[in-house]
Amino acid sequence: MRRKHLLLVLLLVSLLLLLGFLGFVVWAETPLGPMPEALAALSSDARVLVRTDPWLSFPPAAATPEVGFIFYPGGRVDPRSYAPLAREIAAAGYLVVIPPMPLNLAVLAPQRAADIMAAYPEIRRWVVGGHSLGGAMAAQFAHDHPQRVAGLVLWAAYPAGNLSLADAALPVLSIYGTEDMGREAIEASRSRLPPHTEWVILPGGNHAQFGWYGPQPGDGLARISREAQQAWVVQATLGFLRRLP
Repeated sequence: MRRKHLLLVLLLVSLLLLLGFLGFVVWAETPLGPMPEALAALSSDARVLVRTDPWLSFPPAAATPEVGFIFYPGGRVDPRSYAPLAREIAAAGYLVVIPPMPLNLAVLAPQRAADIMAAYPEIRRWVVGGHSLGGAMAAQFAHDHPQRVAGLVLWAAYPAGNLSLADAALPVLSIYGTEDMGREAIEASRSRLPPHTEWVILPGGNHAQFGWYGPQPGDGLARISREAQQAWVVQATLGFLRRLP
């Protein structure tokens, strides 16, 4: 009887673990976004070309870029949700690449930027960045490959608690909003970033308005429009890219 009881318990535990795993996969594979405004930004025009395979890429149509910007999407956010911002940055003469992530979680593929770099040998300098969890994983890549990265851009993001870039010579830009649900954690990360880090604080901005994927549970209520917030984000990011040595 004891043996049958033990087998039954093991079977039930295995079933619960399987159901939990399947539930996690379903949750991860149903990402936020994209909103209609993001889908509208996925067509090529005279300024920017749009390619969707193997990554979502935005090369400028009338220029040969020397600087590339690899952008990791936020956790459980559809990469297409960042298309409007990527287009604006690409239109200024930069290659922008947004890779899809396994189960929509950059933590499962933090080294994906290496594959992108290998696919574009004509790019002379690479900047990595991302939103939220994507930014944390971009920071991980920059930490692991300091000779391959010319800059790091964090949108409502910060390095993981076990990671420090405080002594790095790497140029870093950190942008976040005053209503961001992760504001306190972002501000607490200052000691893990270089002292020369550029900080841009968006009055009234929140977490979800860095993309076009709708509201996000637990986020603060934005006091500015999505368009206004993203205009600031694009302006600050382009300024950082133009100032790279």
